[in-house]
Amino acid sequence: MLYPLLWMLASTFRPENEIFTSSSLWPSSWSIDAYFRGWSGLRVSFGTFFLNSFVIAILSIAGNVFACSLAAYAFARLQFRGRNFWFALMLMTLMLPYHVTLIPQYVLFLNLGWVNSFLPLVVPKFLAADAFFIFLMVQFFRGLPKELDEAAMMDGCSPWRIYWKIIMPLSLPVLATAAIFTFIWTWDDFLGPLIYLSEMRQYTVQLGLRTFVDSTGQSDFGGMLAMSVLTLVPVFLFFLFFQRLLIEGIATTGMKR
Repeated sequence: MLYPLLWMLASTFRPENEIFTSSSLWPSSWSIDAYFRGWSGLRVSFGTFFLNSFVIAILSIAGNVFACSLAAYAFARLQFRGRNFWFALMLMTLMLPYHVTLIPQYVLFLNLGWVNSFLPLVVPKFLAADAFFIFLMVQFFRGLPKELDEAAMMDGCSPWRIYWKIIMPLSLPVLATAAIFTFIWTWDDFLGPLIYLSEMRQYTVQLGLRTFVDSTGQSDFGGMLAMSVLTLVPVFLFFLFFQRLLIEGIATTGMKR
């Protein structure tokens, strides 16, 4: 499992003509030219791709954490007509492959004039469109004692205040889990940006990596591998700093405490 990653890292320091001719993890000669070529070798600096990916990822995290937690709170703690029906309908969307809804979504965003912008990649996150996170949070919220809600209602708290002052502070592990998964999935997403973004200055890191491979044969594999190593760093650091909350959020989901 580790060998391909180590080989990729070693290939960023070896000469271009040795990348696919040597399986050794120790380059015959060391050079960091691939990182300079990868960072500034395209028409747009690779830093722009990093910035675009961070903007999309941060907005997606904010949208998913806020909107999905609101929807999950309604399903888990509030009583309203048709709650079980809407919850089952929401779960059914988990069974639909992304490619089934791709064309209708593209037509919708095209008619709205959102194509070739970040809006199709970000706005759905603020509309609780990820049923997986709603289901995850519902299971966590159901494990919180309902006596907390009842005591707060006796003190005059509204449902919104109960959500904001009681449920959210107690739900940090599951919120962190949703944030981590959202960041990783958004950062690694290739198909979404490929469909909706056409200008290079709007590319994410995944589209930027694909730009290094040219169908005419003029490909810079050294620069691509060097930038691939750099794109792994944010995901690794994000997981490293929040792994305790991630494990706690998954371990306690659906358990009575």
